[in-house]
Amino acid sequence: MQIQGQAALVTGGGSGLGEATARELARLGAKVAILDVNIDGANQVAADIGGIAIQCDVTSPDSVQSAIAQAAAAHGPARILMQIAGIGSAKRVIGKDGNAAPLEDFVRVINVNLVGTYNVARLFAAASAKLEALEDGERGVMVLTASVAAFDGQVGQQAYSASKAGVAGMTLPMARDLAQHGIRVCTIAPGLFATPLMKTLPEPVQQSLAASIPFPQRLGKPQEFAQLATHIVTNGHLNGEVIRLDGALRMAPR
Repeated sequence: MQIQGQAALVTGGGSGLGEATARELARLGAKVAILDVNIDGANQVAADIGGIAIQCDVTSPDSVQSAIAQAAAAHGPARILMQIAGIGSAKRVIGKDGNAAPLEDFVRVINVNLVGTYNVARLFAAASAKLEALEDGERGVMVLTASVAAFDGQVGQQAYSASKAGVAGMTLPMARDLAQHGIRVCTIAPGLFATPLMKTLPEPVQQSLAASIPFPQRLGKPQEFAQLATHIVTNGHLNGEVIRLDGALRMAPR
């Protein structure tokens, strides 16, 4: 699918990997709607790229349905979905106090990262399936975001790893399911990237993490994530695939 002139939705587009992806889509000529709970960040990015910002809770069917409708009213029906919204967590199963980890933390991460991803995907797919088919019968493309933690999660990452493994696990069946509607589905599993969250860590910690990456021995650039995400859109034979973007990194236990 050609990106020029298409309407695109980016969840989590107010910062980090989502922001970089929104900016790259706009550079390539897409009409971008940024869906984020952080409306201030979304507004700032939207103003920079000539897009629109919509406050959206990915876990809420009503919120997502409303956001899709608002974006369609401004830009026309979206054929591109970049799902990058997500949260992290680090809780050992048994804490230093000897107590079990709070169940609410696990549920919260699963709800945002996995249930939220599926919620947006199903509503986007239902809208896209009604559109006229383009070349090769294509109607839409969605890119989901997992993590290398889906495959080699570290100590304390039970909730995060489970949520991202779920995203990776539903990629192929969702692509097969939506093939009849001409909608492709791929997932990117990023490693260690120089996001605003990463930059809050002390510089020696960032350097130590970068040194664990075989090559190139540096943190990933958000623009590199965005370049892969937009390539998936334009490469019509990419479907049902989970792509690691990590410089050959394999995470140690801790």
